[in-house]
Amino acid sequence: MTTEGFLEGRRLQMARGVLLQCIMGGYPAAQFYGSDDGDLALVADPAQIHRLPWSQPPRAFAICDADELTGESSRLSTRGQLKSVIARYAALGLAPVVATELEFFVFAPNPDPTQPFQPPLGLDGRREDGHSAFSVSSNNGLRPFFQEVYEGMAALGLPRDTFMHEMGVSQFEINLLHGDPLLLADQTFLFKHLLKEVALKHGLTVVCMAKPLAHTPGSSMHIHQSLVEIASGRNVFSDDAGEPTATFRHFIGGQQAAMADFTALFAPNVNSYQRLCHPFASPNNACWSHDNRAAGLRIPASAPVARRVENRLPGADANPYLAIAASLAGGLHGIEQQLEPSAVIQGEFEVPDHLSLPCTLHAALERLSRSRLAKELFGKEFIEGYVATKTLELTSFFDEITPWERRVLAAQA
Repeated sequence: MTTEGFLEGRRLQMARGVLLQCIMGGYPAAQFYGSDDGDLALVADPAQIHRLPWSQPPRAFAICDADELTGESSRLSTRGQLKSVIARYAALGLAPVVATELEFFVFAPNPDPTQPFQPPLGLDGRREDGHSAFSVSSNNGLRPFFQEVYEGMAALGLPRDTFMHEMGVSQFEINLLHGDPLLLADQTFLFKHLLKEVALKHGLTVVCMAKPLAHTPGSSMHIHQSLVEIASGRNVFSDDAGEPTATFRHFIGGQQAAMADFTALFAPNVNSYQRLCHPFASPNNACWSHDNRAAGLRIPASAPVARRVENRLPGADANPYLAIAASLAGGLHGIEQQLEPSAVIQGEFEVPDHLSLPCTLHAALERLSRSRLAKELFGKEFIEGYVATKTLELTSFFDEITPWERRVLAAQA
């Protein structure tokens, strides 16, 4: 939209079906977004209008709510779904506090998708081989790129906590500061956009796939969650003596009860399950544990005032609005129903059957499509539309024969 049109308050409208557009560009049947495919209004959030410092010529970027023309939030909007979950907490006098940890890879350009990704050439003319995890020094030549990333974050008002080189080859992680869930979802979305745009300026490719490299850890988007009392600001997961509260237990119990049904919301793509089927630091389970990275729900070591629950299931490919909404909705379900969690698990453990999760996109979509809880929390329209879109994507994947199949199966009798 032109600057003049935006400042005049001209309404920007978009076909309703675009909210269910699949990643290849197509759409499910019109029955999932209204057979007329009428318009929605895109209403800019005044707090999320940003001038993009890397853009030439200058451009601004506005995060919008997708509202029906009658004024209410569209049930197909993931940002609207998150706002709805936050409002339900507010009705109980509670405010969620979240933080996201986003992992990503920085690669050389990859114009041929049949070839594996490669790290960029370093300052010594070599490509990183994975020995730089958690290192304070590097020869990867990415400092100019990261310097512009830091400058862009400052310009967009994205406060960063820590930045580090992760375990994978040319893999990195940022921890965003904890705060309001909607703000953190906006910041995570903006950060991913910033990464990709700045990378292109520097002749690089940023990849937020869950598992872009074989034999290498995948990329997660861990979600840290706590609840505070609106009136006092007190963390309701800890009592006055610093001990865990019933609310804390119920929140965990609700997340456990919802994780299998919501797996397709946390792991939305075929590739998501490549990350989860090699579960080192990517636990595909609904177990909970104190400071154990093998559990899907980890309670990090912290002071009572910072007691929180880390959901380790979502990948870097997850929609931050939907993943945060789904995680918080599960916790709210547990609080409302006073659900008790399973026994805490420590050390080496085997996942009980009732705490295992779907391990393919097909199984996860089947589970989500049958979930009464998902339809109660997000609405039948959203869940059915989401499943329809993701089923199109899965069908498109099955329409292709992979190199592994040609290499291994072609010679079979």
